[in-house]
Amino acid sequence: MTNEEIYSALSRAIADFWQTRMQQKMARGQKGPERGERKAVTGGKHMDGFTQLLKRIICSAGIDESCVYVTSPPGLPGFYRPSKKWDLIVVKDRQLIAAIEVKSHIGPSFGNNFNNRVEEAIGNAIDLQKAIEAGTIGKTLAPFLGYLIVVEECISSTRPTKAKLPCFDIAPEFENASYIRRYELFCKKLVETGLYSAATLLTTDRTTGPDGKFREPHPELAFDVFVYKLTNHLNKLP
Repeated sequence: MTNEEIYSALSRAIADFWQTRMQQKMARGQKGPERGERKAVTGGKHMDGFTQLLKRIICSAGIDESCVYVTSPPGLPGFYRPSKKWDLIVVKDRQLIAAIEVKSHIGPSFGNNFNNRVEEAIGNAIDLQKAIEAGTIGKTLAPFLGYLIVVEECISSTRPTKAKLPCFDIAPEFENASYIRRYELFCKKLVETGLYSAATLLTTDRTTGPDGKFREPHPELAFDVFVYKLTNHLNKLP
């Protein structure tokens, strides 16, 4: 796939993301105990456009479609728990080639949910790495670990946010950082510390998002950088 084709498909995935969320909320109506934004989150399927795009990119790099698992959340053995479902995995000849998480964070709540996303991503990577070290997944080369997150761009996510602790100071880079800025720092640190091979951060708003509009807040976290690292890893396979 060319870069133009990739970004065109990424734009469609953004549009599908918003449209699917809206359809899920309308379809559920007043059924069940869920209300508001949670209806769209628990309905699933809103991230399918991203996993399917990643699958196309992986297959275009020469990986057979039968090696890519996305139809239902595929599981991998864990170390601290029996298993963990990843959004996309690539397994070839019983070797784990790649595992990718595809997440989103839509407002209005960002506080606790941001911490949950951070803890989840860090825990998943550590659990998988420990499982590999313990031989639970068998003899495998170091897999590509990827993290993609779509964050709503709105007042709650773009305004400066204070964080205070009673006994210590927070790291200077987090002072008055918006939640989008926090996600930017978080994704960069996932890669810098080696927990993940690549991470990408996409932001989008409710007004232009349904038309496929999005932003990449930091060049190091751009989608084409993610794709380059992923395909480079796949091209080095024996």
